[in-house]
Amino acid sequence: MNLAERLENPPAQPLRSLFVTGTDTGVGKTAVTAALAQRCAREMGRVAALKPVVSGVEADGRWSDVEILRAVSTPPRSFDETCLYALDPPIAPHWAAVQVGLTLDRQKIRQFIKQQSAGMHAVLVEGAGGFLVPLGDNWSFADLALDLQFPVLLVVGLRLGAINHALLSAEAILARALPMAGWVANHLQPDLAPGTLETLQRLMPSPCLGEIPFQAEASSVCRSQYLSLPACWD
Repeated sequence: MNLAERLENPPAQPLRSLFVTGTDTGVGKTAVTAALAQRCAREMGRVAALKPVVSGVEADGRWSDVEILRAVSTPPRSFDETCLYALDPPIAPHWAAVQVGLTLDRQKIRQFIKQQSAGMHAVLVEGAGGFLVPLGDNWSFADLALDLQFPVLLVVGLRLGAINHALLSAEAILARALPMAGWVANHLQPDLAPGTLETLQRLMPSPCLGEIPFQAEASSVCRSQYLSLPACWD
């Protein structure tokens, strides 16, 4: 079945899902999510790449992470089909919501993801910041991942400190009995933190699904060639 036929036909197998988190903010979660979406589209068909909560509007009035993900979804999605809460302040989402007088509604986020997953072959849900970033006084992205019961993919930005951040993040994921689909090594700068990748390949408790070299202008299609799909999807 070619791509056009897969887009026309409903999924014949259970939805493949991932919750994409990172060791920190600015480690390349959106770039990795977009690349995976491109890979999924080639091999499966209909893919939804979602970022239900985003904060930090840019000077042109856009949220670039959402714009990237809606464009790489297959078929492309509208902004409102990609993101539920878009917050202006460039700070952690829960605090950005406080500043604008909003409460991030846990049930609405879950329902949004469920609705946007309908009829898809795969859905990728990207968090904001790291795994334990709060979404309210008593819940976080870790709790959202638990609600969804999606396998978790950890994006590791290779820089000094990444070993500790990656191992702590993996420990937090596994402590919640969530399946860890794997991790992706993202080179944030050329030749940074020698030995970090080799150490993580030895110590991380899940497989490395790819190593993305430093490429400031790389497209999602280009990056997708460096990634493997999770074995838990087989």
